[in-house]
Amino acid sequence: MMERPADDRVLSGAHVFPGGKLDPEDAHHSVLGRVDARPDALHARLGEAGLDVNEGAALFVAAIREAFEEAGVLLADGVTEPMIVQASVMRREGRPFAEVLQALDLRLDPTLMQPWSRWITPKVSSNMRKRFDTRFFVARLPQGQQVQADSSETVSAAWMVPKVALTRYWHREIDMAAPQVMTLAHLSRFDSVDAAMAEAAGRLPPTIRPEPIETAQGRLICYPGDPDHPESQRAMPGPTRMRIHEGRFSPIEGFDAWFA
Repeated sequence: MMERPADDRVLSGAHVFPGGKLDPEDAHHSVLGRVDARPDALHARLGEAGLDVNEGAALFVAAIREAFEEAGVLLADGVTEPMIVQASVMRREGRPFAEVLQALDLRLDPTLMQPWSRWITPKVSSNMRKRFDTRFFVARLPQGQQVQADSSETVSAAWMVPKVALTRYWHREIDMAAPQVMTLAHLSRFDSVDAAMAEAAGRLPPTIRPEPIETAQGRLICYPGDPDHPESQRAMPGPTRMRIHEGRFSPIEGFDAWFA
């Protein structure tokens, strides 16, 4: 989990997963040519028929690039710690990602990651002004690499067992957005990285469109499978609705409902 700066305009002070925006260069042939997978194969793993093939492949590149820029982790073949240091210096100098990969003769390895889910925030967002259409991926930390916060977009980094992170959130020790909360609730059901990666590899990533509703219990946010959500089929385990109070999310049935 990466902690955002307190003065950040989006999710200030919140704990988030490494990530960011899709850049035009992520779809450039100079970058896609250094990916150890065909663009059509990567596109197929997302299960989005309406998505351009190169844009689908670029989403994998963006996830790898952002994990590198925010967390210092690079999913590439034959990468060493000195290479990561050199690549970080080159990026801080403003060198394009493609130029960094070429200079160090690195190839990106998207087989180290799996698409996990796609989240599209509602038109009337629950706790933020901006809307997001975001793909989440899961990946194994490559052997020999260490996570490091970039000190500009993030101020700290910490490994957390999913249930521990949710416990800290419940006790208001950290702040998170609903997609992080529900993703951690889902990940808490796996007892190993292998199990989570295998589950992701065996399915297409679900698209989750939260729906806020007003009830006698206050403002709620509903997920696919809830009686008040337009999609009747569940997209993930855990509660199908959460209460929103003072910008925080919690299951109506209490803490244990995240894991039921």
